[in-house]
Amino acid sequence: MTAAAPILVADRLSKRYGAVQAMQGVSFELAAGEVLGLVGDNGAGKSTLVNTIAGALRPDSGRILLDGVEHDFGDASHAREAGIETVFQQLALIPTLDIAANIFLNRERYRFGAIGRWLRWLDVAGMRRETIEGLARLGLRLPSPETNTGLLSGGQRQTVAIARAVFWGRRVVIMDEPAAALGVEQTEFVLSFIERLKGENIGVILVSHNMQHILRVADRICVMRLGRKVFDGPRSEVDGQRLVSLITGAEPASTAAAG
Repeated sequence: MTAAAPILVADRLSKRYGAVQAMQGVSFELAAGEVLGLVGDNGAGKSTLVNTIAGALRPDSGRILLDGVEHDFGDASHAREAGIETVFQQLALIPTLDIAANIFLNRERYRFGAIGRWLRWLDVAGMRRETIEGLARLGLRLPSPETNTGLLSGGQRQTVAIARAVFWGRRVVIMDEPAAALGVEQTEFVLSFIERLKGENIGVILVSHNMQHILRVADRICVMRLGRKVFDGPRSEVDGQRLVSLITGAEPASTAAAG
């Protein structure tokens, strides 16, 4: 059986800031329904890599292909239009808005077509109905979509941010430290959600300093060090001790990182 083509290909991406080579010749592939764990110490180049894929940065060289089509993202909005959504640590939720309004933030539905859009007649009931349907499809249990996000727990707010990305990120969702600063129960809620996303045919890039989270949910792990990829292989090939060795440089770059 022929393996399915990857939905995302990063091909020899490089980025320099003056004398600092932040990212050098980094390549990887991401399949539909796959969780790729991206790890590395501070300054390893993880943020540069994910910001490039998210459209927030333009690489100096290299290519990004989505479903086999090369893209030159001018900014993050172009990446979102192509189907790549990012959940940053700051979440970008508005606490005074309800869950549905945050899900549809900058993608609001209006009543009565163009006239309703011009008059700003929001289809509040429709957005809440779609939110209920979407959360049910994802197997999520959250309070009523009319609930202000400021009243939610940290784990619930993180889940709303991820759910919004999944609603609109048709192909790829990037998650930057999604369980940072969460309690045990809230973290479990978020990690379980990430595991369920594998059935949504969406590719996930998970950035985290927590090795146990990566080892639990990732199908494949990519390790970066000093701007280079030093390992890229299935989860079964590494444990916590080896990850630390790759991150710190105690173990040299793996042949699996070639390309």
